[in-house]
Amino acid sequence: MVPKTEKTKNRTYSKLDLSSKFWKVFLTVLAAFLIFAGPTFMVYFFIEVLSIGDFISKISGLFIFLVGLFLVWHLVRQKVIS
Repeated sequence: MVPKTEKTKNRTYSKLDLSSKFWKVFLTVLAAFLIFAGPTFMVYFFIEVLSIGDFISKISGLFIFLVGLFLVWHLVRQKVIS
């Protein structure tokens, strides 16, 4: 049987190396971008540039916002953001 510490250590490093400062900063900036740009700039981009309908663009903006919130929740849970 594998001790708990080795099992947990392998599981954490197999997904994503959050001990790297680059990934911590990148994921934090990405989460902030998704939260703030999702419902504003991305909706504008979908409506004006891609000519997608108003309802679909707003739903996609909401989805991008929720992905950003999930990413922040994950980073807080992993103690990357305190």
